[in-house]
Amino acid sequence: MAIGRVISGQSLTEMDENFNVSLRPKSLNECVGQCRTIEKLSIAMEAAKQRAEPLEHILFYGPPGLGKTTLAHVVANEMGARIRCSSGPALGKAGDVMGLLSNVNTGDILFIDEVHRLSTPVEEFIYPAMEEFKVDFTVDSGLHAKTINFPLKRFTLIGATTRAGLLSAPLRGRFGMLYHLDFYSSDELTAILERSARLLDLPCEDETLKLIAGRSRGAPRVANRLLKRVRDYAQVKGKGVLSAKIVESALKMEQIDSLGLDELDRAFMRALVNVYDGGPAGIDAIAATLGEERDTLEDMVEPYLLQIGFVRRTKRGREVTKKACDHLGLKYHKTKPTDQPELFEKSEP
Repeated sequence: MAIGRVISGQSLTEMDENFNVSLRPKSLNECVGQCRTIEKLSIAMEAAKQRAEPLEHILFYGPPGLGKTTLAHVVANEMGARIRCSSGPALGKAGDVMGLLSNVNTGDILFIDEVHRLSTPVEEFIYPAMEEFKVDFTVDSGLHAKTINFPLKRFTLIGATTRAGLLSAPLRGRFGMLYHLDFYSSDELTAILERSARLLDLPCEDETLKLIAGRSRGAPRVANRLLKRVRDYAQVKGKGVLSAKIVESALKMEQIDSLGLDELDRAFMRALVNVYDGGPAGIDAIAATLGEERDTLEDMVEPYLLQIGFVRRTKRGREVTKKACDHLGLKYHKTKPTDQPELFEKSEP
């Protein structure tokens, strides 16, 4: 059910990713939102330029779809640097990393998405590269094995992760700048959609983009994806112009309601209400009830429901709130007053 969710912050297909790339800002001036992060980056880059030095290593962390990859490319453009991209799962052994590091020049940027998924041997291989800009690379094996000390040019490693808490402390400590990306406000998403509509040469009536922004779950990637779907609907069912009626009809067809919830979100909450009397219920039990993977619910469903106050976590499991029941038109099962919210350690570095 979760495969291909329109409101997912993850990239769905290569075509979807290419569409997002075409709408990415190229400079800090074009970026909307994340004001504190943008200001800190601007100062850091200007200082590095004045000293004619590469930037410190940077870690961007936060939910998917908020622009971590986009900011990495913006930093590269602003610094006039070449960027080489990879991901944690793609770097399975030291030789994979060596192939990237041997081709970086002074000031270049190495971007690693899902950096929390680097294997322990690869992490340990990267440590001296980040600190001392050199690595010890072993060639051959057995009796013929020998270790070569390989000097590297001074580069900047930019890591991106949706799960900062899974980064090992030694790796996290080697990033000089750490930036958490927050969900975007409706006004910020509207401004992003206005820019995207201009790039797509898409005529829009007043307030239509605000309707899309309100259902985008605080994520620019989701906003641009919904804009693409609505544009297709307007082209086929309308006259190519976005109107309130076109937007409402297009999103209704996608089963996305006024708060940006889709059928999986509603099924999650209905299971809590109808099967578990509003909770508490364990995430594994809910996953079994819905026929979904636990990780799918934890990564793609729960964060937004927690953010808008429709679900809460307690020591005994997940509970649905009265606010959620009112939205779904379901009867609220009041939980016992002894239930206390579960205290979680922050996953921030």
